[in-house]
Amino acid sequence: MIVAAFPGQGSQTPGFLSPWLELDGVRERLEAASDAAQVDLVAAGTEWDADRIRDTRVAQPLIVAASVVSYEALRARAGEPGGVAGHSVGEIGALVAAGVLGFEDGMRLVGERGRAMAEAAAQADTGMSAVVGGVEAQVLQAIADAGLEPANFNGGGQIVAAGAKEGLAALAENGPRGARVIPLQVAGAFHTSYMAPATGALQSAVDAIAELGDPTLPLWTNSDGATVATGARALELIVHQVSHPVRWDLCMTSFVDAGIAGLVELAPAGALTGLAKRGLKGVPTVAVKTPDDLDAAAALLA
Repeated sequence: MIVAAFPGQGSQTPGFLSPWLELDGVRERLEAASDAAQVDLVAAGTEWDADRIRDTRVAQPLIVAASVVSYEALRARAGEPGGVAGHSVGEIGALVAAGVLGFEDGMRLVGERGRAMAEAAAQADTGMSAVVGGVEAQVLQAIADAGLEPANFNGGGQIVAAGAKEGLAALAENGPRGARVIPLQVAGAFHTSYMAPATGALQSAVDAIAELGDPTLPLWTNSDGATVATGARALELIVHQVSHPVRWDLCMTSFVDAGIAGLVELAPAGALTGLAKRGLKGVPTVAVKTPDDLDAAAALLA
């Protein structure tokens, strides 16, 4: 079984969409996504600098649109994968791939998610830091001692801490033994209680979705690593995950239990294949960064 993985926020780089626009129909697809998400995604992915595309309002729809476009290009070449999963905002891309949401509904939802989370982040001076290595129990204790929350359990010995900037500074000064604390370039404490103000707007966006399907492929949720049987449950978890930790470690455990034989990460790829090298040792991976990577991904799917 090959899993298609949809990346989360932070994987975008300036100009990364340019080569994708050379594929037939992609510009039109992105223009429709732009209208739905209320962001000029073509300009964002080809012209805007790193600071502009780091903005949560831009980054989230940009990443989801790119991952869906690259997924559609891969599916046209090699058919569907054995299952799909997304990290953080990437889960919306996975819902589109699994048939839970239509493309434009997914883009409207991620546009609202990005705006709501940006507004929540603006209410306090917060951030995130990756803690790599160390003993998990000691890492979690150090995070708690600094007044922070664990936001991402990424597997392979990486946990992301989030919260007030002074807490992150304290964690960096008094990190757990054997661990490195690496500040992340993000705009807030995502997947923590700081994001609770965003859930109301996101729930309203979910409630406005008229056409909803059940997954046509195995769909793993990053809330607890389990597969999701219904579209209604999938959307319930989309709202839940905004203010709760991402459990990508549990997703990777579930992939192994399901007999994973390979992982393809959609554009803008790199982060999840990096985690797979530590958390899914020996499992072949392909990062689809540009259309030139589609042949390798199609070969793995085949």
